[in-house]
Amino acid sequence: MHGLAFFLFLVIVALTLIITYFASKRTRTTSEFYTADSSLTAWQNGLAIAGDYMSAASFLGIAGMIALAGFDGFFYSIGFLVAYLVVLYIVAEPLRNLGKYTMADMIAARFDDKKVRGVAALNTIAISIFYMIAQLVGAGGLIKLLLGIDYIYSVLIVGILMTVYVVFGGMMATSWVQIVKAVLLMVGTFIISIIVFAKFDFSLIKMFNEVKTATPLGEAFLNPGNKFKDPLDTISLNLALILGTAGLPHILIRFFTVKDAPTARKSVVHATWIIGIFYILTIFLGFGAAAFVGYDKIVDANPAGNMAAPLLAEALGGDFLFAFISAVAFATILAVVAGLVLSAASAFAHDFYSHILRRGEATEREQMVAARWASIGVSILSILLALFAQKMNVAFLVSLAFAVAASANLPIIVLTIFWRRFNTTGAIAGMLVGLFSALLLVFFSPNVWAPEPGVAILVGEPLFKLANPGIVSIPLGFIAAIVGTLLSSKKADSKKFDEILVKANTGIKELAN
Repeated sequence: MHGLAFFLFLVIVALTLIITYFASKRTRTTSEFYTADSSLTAWQNGLAIAGDYMSAASFLGIAGMIALAGFDGFFYSIGFLVAYLVVLYIVAEPLRNLGKYTMADMIAARFDDKKVRGVAALNTIAISIFYMIAQLVGAGGLIKLLLGIDYIYSVLIVGILMTVYVVFGGMMATSWVQIVKAVLLMVGTFIISIIVFAKFDFSLIKMFNEVKTATPLGEAFLNPGNKFKDPLDTISLNLALILGTAGLPHILIRFFTVKDAPTARKSVVHATWIIGIFYILTIFLGFGAAAFVGYDKIVDANPAGNMAAPLLAEALGGDFLFAFISAVAFATILAVVAGLVLSAASAFAHDFYSHILRRGEATEREQMVAARWASIGVSILSILLALFAQKMNVAFLVSLAFAVAASANLPIIVLTIFWRRFNTTGAIAGMLVGLFSALLLVFFSPNVWAPEPGVAILVGEPLFKLANPGIVSIPLGFIAAIVGTLLSSKKADSKKFDEILVKANTGIKELAN
């Protein structure tokens, strides 16, 4: 089993390195490094977005959470999918029309202020690293289960590979790795789902009836409240999931890889269909794991349930399907972490280094060197942090990244496009309050503090009782942006807002006099 799994892992790694080799030949300029020179079609970008979005949290975390907690685990599937309506109707076209390489470009299109660009870049780096920890935790657990390699070395392997993709291949390599991964993941998930459904004689009623007796939860398995017992916590989680996608840096930069806003919109529609089908299939993954793997075996392999999908593949299809699904999960993680490294590196090199430190005077070569060194730095930091988060559920870790994105980025994106009076003070206040309120509330939450040893990172009573901070931190981000604007003596430039409004909605660069 280990030999077959190892072979398929090597095939995946070889395929992605071949993609990186050919992409490196087309990555000479900053435009090619950051955005693949805006050369992707709507279908290609839609698949890449789906590949970016269907992360370790989706494949490993959600399957495990449904298997262990039943109905409550499906909240993640619902939230992740509905989130794309916010992206489609509010963010995709304005972002493509206003930005160039990063989210900070969009904000700077209205507020030509170094502080605004710097804070936006800080948010991007923080959110990307938060999200990346989840992927590396999933990778470490997966390789340890498959090959018996220690968690630390597993994380290092993935960390080195993701750095190679970004440093040498840039956005072109990252995009094609994500496209290949999206196709493999959909194929693997579909195969398992069909086998699970066949086991229940293709009857939804029989499937629902049998899972009632498959876990220690009994009939409660199909009822809400097994994991999220506090209604406020449930609302907070779903707010973060639905609103957070529109602020995720590695998703936002994907809209710069196409030629124009209509193509960006079409790519979101394609991605939504692919993602929607995938999240419906997570029901079969979770229910199948509960029925055919069993609660005890899932928890023994990983207390958070992250290995439920590979174990289900083993139970249904033996060694080959187990190895194939595990290799696909590995490809899933590689693709997503590459996108995250690229978004964080772009924020540092393009926003901090080029626009703030060098005042826009850095040469093309200097920007490329800075971007590559930033990629290495982000990778090292993420690896170090992932070593301390081994026992956390990856879907949960990602939900925290969503909360930070919804609190720190979404308010600024929305108000930049739609509020005439909005100014630089409001933008900076909204981003900083959104970011630090989310991080502080997470630090004081039950995720970090618990009365009993071994349950959380620190022992003690949590000051903030909710597991997800979204219900508090998201309104705080909006309120800080609004109050900061109203209290500021700076006046908003109405003419600039008119230009932004037209450009965001039409793509026209300049207004006629």
